Order: sequence, then structure tokens, then C-alpha cells
Amino acid sequence: MKAPLAERIRPKTLAEYISQSHLVGPSGILTQNIQRGIIPSMIFWGPPGTGKTTLAEIIAHESKRPFYSLSAINAGVKDVREVIEKAKGTGGLFTARNPILFIDEIHRFSKSQQDSLLAAVEKGWVTLIGATTENPSFEVVPALLSRCQVYTLNAFTKKDLEGLLNRALKVDEELQSKNIVIKESEALFRVSGGDGRKLLNTFELIINSIDGNDIEITNEKVMQIVQKNTVLYDKTGEQHYDIISAFIKSIRGSDPNGAVYWLARMIEGGEDLKFIARRLLISASEDIGLANPTAVIMANNIFQAVSVIGYPESRILLSQCAIYLATSPKSNASYMAIGKAQQAVKQTGDLSIPIHLRNAPTKLMKELGYGEDYKYSHDYPGNFAYQEYLPDDLANTPFYEPGDNAKEKQTKDFLRMRWQGKYGY
Repeated sequence: MKAPLAERIRPKTLAEYISQSHLVGPSGILTQNIQRGIIPSMIFWGPPGTGKTTLAEIIAHESKRPFYSLSAINAGVKDVREVIEKAKGTGGLFTARNPILFIDEIHRFSKSQQDSLLAAVEKGWVTLIGATTENPSFEVVPALLSRCQVYTLNAFTKKDLEGLLNRALKVDEELQSKNIVIKESEALFRVSGGDGRKLLNTFELIINSIDGNDIEITNEKVMQIVQKNTVLYDKTGEQHYDIISAFIKSIRGSDPNGAVYWLARMIEGGEDLKFIARRLLISASEDIGLANPTAVIMANNIFQAVSVIGYPESRILLSQCAIYLATSPKSNASYMAIGKAQQAVKQTGDLSIPIHLRNAPTKLMKELGYGEDYKYSHDYPGNFAYQEYLPDDLANTPFYEPGDNAKEKQTKDFLRMRWQGKYGY
């Protein structure tokens, strides 16, 4: 059986690897570690199709270490122990070339499965590299997480995706046998969603769907073929992420019917119920937030309940939460506010904290005026005193802009009464 395009052009060296320059660029931390021969146990956290498996294989190749690979989807404690026993025969604590054990989708391992790795990592029998699309803080047991460095991989940029396509056309013999002209690439990039593997699988699907050797790629042609072959191009599980996307967008769009349908698709497909509950909790804050603060409380309670109640009962709880969120008023004001604040921090750096806001735990600091002009809010009428809380360079900068919903209109009135025009309220 012919290997898919993404596998045929999989990079073998760092020089061939595309994207993640913050890790594997000339000054990237992993580049430096490989050059020094220092390979710690680590967790790669990032969206699907960002090169986590490929990077693990390259690290093993360039550091000349034995490489063992397991998928958490179909491996158990017995498989882990068998690999560790093999690894103990090829390396160990006192060799610089102790084997690398790569575990894909490590978040799918149970606590006992993850615990079975602890001794091997602690004693240096293996160097663990785990790959996950889920936040390791939630999905990796603390004892194992504390023994690993966590590196974040980012979704591919447009430039990365262009580089990936160019590499495919340049190195793949099958593509070279055809006369392929990419007239328009926007639809390809849009369908990929920053997922390199999905881009290549979709590209190959389109090439194979067109008769002849003279092939012209246009946006219209891409969408026609992809929409007719949704499942076919989902060779490695990308539909998992497309459905959760449709689910969340249905909630964001206030459509409980769409939300329940996509929820049912995930449940019938055997999706991890905690994964769904976690996405609901994120949506409750990102898409509803201060328009209905109770939403995040419900979503958190549902997440906790799903964690202790199994299928089939949990489907009812998830349905309740999805419908509640879909029919709640919407606001992304909190989401936008932290984004603006983070951007300001990146642009302005570590601005000086105003003296009146600084802590003054020592006599010297009090003598220097730390906290001297601070107005204690509870000493003033209405528990409010007009003063500046931002660094001078950001004075009057509005990060939070109340949304257009009943609850936040009340919030805006509250802020307008106190700040009297400051921040635009």
C-alpha cells in the first residue's frame, strides 16, 4: 500500500524541518540541546499536524539514540514495560545515548499507564518524549510532568504551509511525474487550519481526483473536491478537530440544534467525554463570559460531574450544558481584553510600576515613598477613589470594552459612574 504524501516527504533532519523556529531555529533551545548532546525528557504540546512526531524522530536521529515509539491509543502498561525492558538493554543512566521512548497522544494514557513510566524516566533508562494536543497541566500526572520539559509547538503559518507545499513538489517523485500548477492556494491553506499533515493529505486527495498529468489547482476546485470527500481526506483523524470546531461554533452562533447534533456525532464516535466537557468550559468563558457569568460555573460543574460519571449518563449532562451555553447571551469581552493587554505587554515591555501601587514591606521602601499616595478604596464613599492603576505610558488605555448585552450594559454604567469618561466609559 502506498504511503500518504505526508509520510513520503517526512523530514529526516533539522535542516529539512519546517516551522517551530523558536525551538529548532539556529538559536532554538532544542537545536542547542542536540548540539550539546543534552536531551531531557520532554512533552511536545501543540495542535495536530505541527510536526511533533517528526521532531521526536529527528532528535533521535541527530543525537544517534535508539528510538522506540508507542501510541497511547492502542498501547497499555504491558506494552510500556516491554519497551522499557528493551531500552534497558541498549542504554541507561551512565550512557549519553540512552534510548528515546516516544509516546504519541500521551494524554490518552490513564494515571496508572503514566505512572508506569516514572521509574524509567527517573533512573534514566529512557528519555521520554510525549506528544499531546491537550494541555499537559490537565492531562499528564504531576509526578511525570515534573520530570519533563514542556515545549509548545504552534500551528503552521501561511509561510510554513507554502514551504511545505514547495517541499512536496520538490522532493516527491510521484508529484514530480505530473505537471502541477498551483494557481490559487488560499482554499488549501484555509482547509488545513494550520495543520501541515492535513494540508498534504488534502493536496494529495485533490491531485488524485483530477485525471491526467496536467493539473491546475484553484480555490474553486479545492472546495469542490474537499466537500465531496470529507471523510476520505481525514486519513489521520483530523475530523476529530473539525467536529469539535463545528460544535463550538454552533454554541457561539446560539444554535442549540447544531450544538446537540455535533455533540451526538462526537458521542457516537467514542470521543473522550472529558475532552468535550473541557471545550464547553473554555467556550463558557471565551464566548459567553461576563454576559452570563453563571455559564462558566455550570460548565465547570458539568466538567467535574463528567469526571466521575461515565457513559451513558454523562451525555445528558453534556447536552444540558451545550444547550445552556448555546442559548446564553454572548460576549468575548474578557477574551479580547486579555489579548489586548498581552499585546501591550509585548510592545511596551516591563513598564515601571507606579510608586503609589508598590508594596512597602520595609522601612526603607516606606521612606522612599512606596505606596505613599495610594488611596485605600474602602476609605472613600462608595468604596471608590479615582486614581491611576496603569503605568504612565499606558494611562487611559482601555483593554476591557463591555459587550453589547444586558449584563455588561449594567457593568458599563457601573464603570461610567466611577471613571467619568476615563477609558472611554
